[in-house]
Amino acid sequence: MSDFPDTASGAQAVPAERGSTTGGRPKVLFVGNLTTSLTNFRYDLLKELAERADVLACAPENDAATEAALAEIGVTFRQIPMARAGLNPFQDMSTLFTLIGICREIRPDIVFAYTMKPIIFSGLAARLTGVRRRFAMCTGLGYVFADAELTLRRKVLRAVATGLYRIGLKGADEVLVYNSVDAEEFRSRRLLAPQAALSIVPGSGVNLARYAKSHQPTDPPVFLMIARLLRDKGVFEYAEAARQLREQFPDVRCQLLGPLDDNPDSVNAQQLEEWGQQGHIEYLGETKDVRPFLKECSVFVLPTVYREGIPRAILEAMSTGRAVITTDAPGCADAVSDGENGFIVPKRNPEGLADAMRKFVEDRSLIESMGQAARARAEQEFDVARINTILLRKMGLIDSDTTLPSTATD
Repeated sequence: MSDFPDTASGAQAVPAERGSTTGGRPKVLFVGNLTTSLTNFRYDLLKELAERADVLACAPENDAATEAALAEIGVTFRQIPMARAGLNPFQDMSTLFTLIGICREIRPDIVFAYTMKPIIFSGLAARLTGVRRRFAMCTGLGYVFADAELTLRRKVLRAVATGLYRIGLKGADEVLVYNSVDAEEFRSRRLLAPQAALSIVPGSGVNLARYAKSHQPTDPPVFLMIARLLRDKGVFEYAEAARQLREQFPDVRCQLLGPLDDNPDSVNAQQLEEWGQQGHIEYLGETKDVRPFLKECSVFVLPTVYREGIPRAILEAMSTGRAVITTDAPGCADAVSDGENGFIVPKRNPEGLADAMRKFVEDRSLIESMGQAARARAEQEFDVARINTILLRKMGLIDSDTTLPSTATD
């Protein structure tokens, strides 16, 4: 017997013609590659979905806090086998067969997946089991398609990923990406059929009330980078820029927050210890809630070369009223206007990064003025309610004239 409920607690039904093949509430299978991301990044969307449909969310890790938070909004969680990194065919087949079994069991009306492996394997499972409506949201093409040295390993991974995307996206109702560069990549590499629908949405959005505006400290200025500790996220460039800046302004603080990663390009613990001993980088470890750290910083820094969609960390920082320094990597400049709410610097250029950071130290009024501009842009373009309105309309779960209320409270 399925543990997927027929009716989510407290939710209201929608007309059958909006998605359900059974005449009742539509059923949505929602698949991600990281369990905590369901609440960290998709909570608002899942909450809106659960008000209109029965939702089963699937991801690899067993996380009691995430499962409890989802249950409170009427979303059922189920753990599935999935290796986020690597291409082990036995592990990937286990993922596919599990998703096929789930599709046969609950017979979803809609499958919505984000990030590479969920897109590929839930897309294939849905197609094999006759699911009518399938949506894929690519949050960024990431490591495999990064603009970096094309080693033999990357060539092989890119070829395999290209083939798998084509299989997983075949017959999808719509593919959603975060920026025009990724859209062009999907078309030029023929990751989906020429006639397939492809749309750009402005990122995953940010809850403006949860990431509320706060005062920025200026004496001394505190720079903060939040990211997985990958080389392609620009961690080494940030460390070198911090060294250059602190040699001139020793009171300035440069903080780094984020987890180590099993990716081949991850920074290792020994390197972190070395930076700590030099005194230029304060490593803060990792956290499930970045808000206290954003509140204590002056300016947010993300010198990534990674194939970002629109980095969620940038949107969260902007929402709290932080100016942003980032690179000209795909997706980053979609949120930052150079000289208005931050600065855009060339990729892999620690000198340029240090120069941008220096501007905030030499003219500390920029911390507040650009921070205000960042919050204003977050309100105008990146409110999660605006993004969710777009997604729910595409899935047919709200009318075309319905708009979700803004999350801003100030």
